[in-house]
Amino acid sequence: MSTRLVTFTLDGRLYGVDVDAVQEVLRGLPRTRIPLAPGTLAGLINLRGQVLSAVDMREQLGLPARADDEEPMLVVIRVAGEPVALLVDTIGAVVDVEDDQFASPPGTLSGTARDLLLGAYKLDHQLLLALDVAKAAA
Repeated sequence: MSTRLVTFTLDGRLYGVDVDAVQEVLRGLPRTRIPLAPGTLAGLINLRGQVLSAVDMREQLGLPARADDEEPMLVVIRVAGEPVALLVDTIGAVVDVEDDQFASPPGTLSGTARDLLLGAYKLDHQLLLALDVAKAAA
């Protein structure tokens, strides 16, 4: 059986989320910072009158911070019916992956990153890390 994933990059690694969880993909909307919010919460976004939380996926996965001059892309996902924006580096393609390409998270991953992954799909030239959207947006 195959699964469709929307792909994106973070710190040079390829990640994906189930296409059914994705509402839309956007570029550079202004964020309103929230004083005393955890570092993973990059702020709030006004999307056509709806206020969304923006989660910095680099911070969430324990990756190095994005350079100040790099504008993140937004992957708007739905978790329990509520939209949440994930800040990512670049947007990739929608890819179809097969169950036989799936493996548990690589042993080289540890800590938070390992907890947020469902596993990895072995593609021809790289691994596609499948994100658990419910945990990633928390």
